[in-house]
Amino acid sequence: MLKPPLFKSATELLAAILSGISPADAQMERYFRAHPKLGARDRGSIAETVYACLRRRRMLEYLTSGSASTGATAEAIVAASIVSLQDGNVRTLADAGYRGDSAAIVERARTLDLGRLPLGVQLDLPDWLLERLLAQYGESETRALAAALNQPASLDLRVNTLKATRAEAAACLAEAGLPVEPTPWSPVGLRRRERAPIFRTRCFKEGLIEVQDEGSQLLSLLVEPKRREMVVDFCAGAGGKTLHLAALMANSGSVYAFDVSAKRLERLKPRLARAGIDNVRCVAIQNERDVRVQRLAGKIDRVLVDAPCSGTGTLRRNPDIKWRAIDVEKLAATQRAILASASTLLKPGGRLVYATCSLLREENDAVVEDFLSAHPAFAPLPAAEILARRQVTLPVDTSLSRNAATTELAADGFLKGSLRLFTHRHGTDSFYAVALERRH
Repeated sequence: MLKPPLFKSATELLAAILSGISPADAQMERYFRAHPKLGARDRGSIAETVYACLRRRRMLEYLTSGSASTGATAEAIVAASIVSLQDGNVRTLADAGYRGDSAAIVERARTLDLGRLPLGVQLDLPDWLLERLLAQYGESETRALAAALNQPASLDLRVNTLKATRAEAAACLAEAGLPVEPTPWSPVGLRRRERAPIFRTRCFKEGLIEVQDEGSQLLSLLVEPKRREMVVDFCAGAGGKTLHLAALMANSGSVYAFDVSAKRLERLKPRLARAGIDNVRCVAIQNERDVRVQRLAGKIDRVLVDAPCSGTGTLRRNPDIKWRAIDVEKLAATQRAILASASTLLKPGGRLVYATCSLLREENDAVVEDFLSAHPAFAPLPAAEILARRQVTLPVDTSLSRNAATTELAADGFLKGSLRLFTHRHGTDSFYAVALERRH
């Protein structure tokens, strides 16, 4: 249970995040940097409490007021989380320094019947997202998906095969007192159910592992880069998939890491050095039409577009996304522009993988369908066949003919042959991806 100083810190941090000025992880980093006297254990307790509040915000707000309306203070939400999620009571809240009506929160928690509350409160989803998920997946699937997204994520690691095998990396972590298990899908993944000080281990410092969700690892496998090819990671960010692509190419050929943020690309450089990778070129671009993009037109073998998106598939890691204003239509327009520009890089016979960590059709199949209708030289490839060559067996729709010249939809309205990962089905973040081949 939180003592007064930590209760105050959790309240301050939650209030800052709910202000929407910047994402939760950035706010958290800023807060802890401004409070250097907080020890590692205290920071962990504060972070765990705040993330729990963000995941279960609507239910916790109901406990503070007895209604489904929003607007509870951060202090009241933290207090409700202590009662509901940590089995706290009136005395606990008093000891923590809560100044509100503790008895009312405790009584509402004791008599709460979630099944009688609005569905958005039950599932801790904002109405705009709930409506879209229900329309796409139906209530049963949406319930299961929301329940999975409201749980903390596992700690997934990717083994750097330039330096170690999966067994060797697992043994290295076991020696450090951090046992791991193989991920079920990725052949180079390791998983811990509990958080751990991974960054302090010899295994991490020597570049044997990187922190990367298992679903994200599968995206690089879908690109299927070969040695000595020219590959572009079009929206590289801090470079997790760039590192994986370079390792799959055995540190040969060239990988161009494009991003509009030079700061993000700077964070990639020490990761490259630690991993022992020297075939990556970091290129900061102004936008998808940058002249540095145009110079490579028609020269590239493979392109990965992990497009900027709503992030709704990562809610277990980034629950604050649920409570931020998101312009899905604007995002989709940006995705269309990026996809069209990235496609110009490919040689005939080249492959482009378009991916998002979004659950929404507007950002996924709808974007790809529009692209295919305007670019007849491209056709989708069956994701299952590609992944099977990389020793990955997933329940992926393989009904798309390799020779299909037009977009085909499955009965549920999704593009056939696409890869769709769901947290409640696969235990990963939720991802969408489709591989497109330039035929001529």
